[in-house]
Amino acid sequence: MTAWLDELQRAAAADGQAAVAKRIGYSTTVVCQVLKGTYKGDLHRVQRAVEGALLHATVDCPVIGDLPLQRCIEHQRGPRRFTNPMRVQLAHACPTCPNRRSS
Repeated sequence: MTAWLDELQRAAAADGQAAVAKRIGYSTTVVCQVLKGTYKGDLHRVQRAVEGALLHATVDCPVIGDLPLQRCIEHQRGPRRFTNPMRVQLAHACPTCPNRRSS
């Protein structure tokens, strides 16, 4: 097994699948399927969510600099907001960022 999958399994055993699902931003069904090895969706996206939420991975954001991966994912998932200069920069940078979930 890989480190992220080991951590997902450990966290689910300790806290329950529902709590872990909430922490990584996925449904309990997805967590259950990943742990069983039957998940048909984008496993790389789940991996990145686990690495960010449970393993505290970071990325080099072109706007913010060193940023927890989980915050990066939250910025990507959230709506585009133009309420301050940083959000404007994120709205322009995120779609083509190498840290984008689809990459």
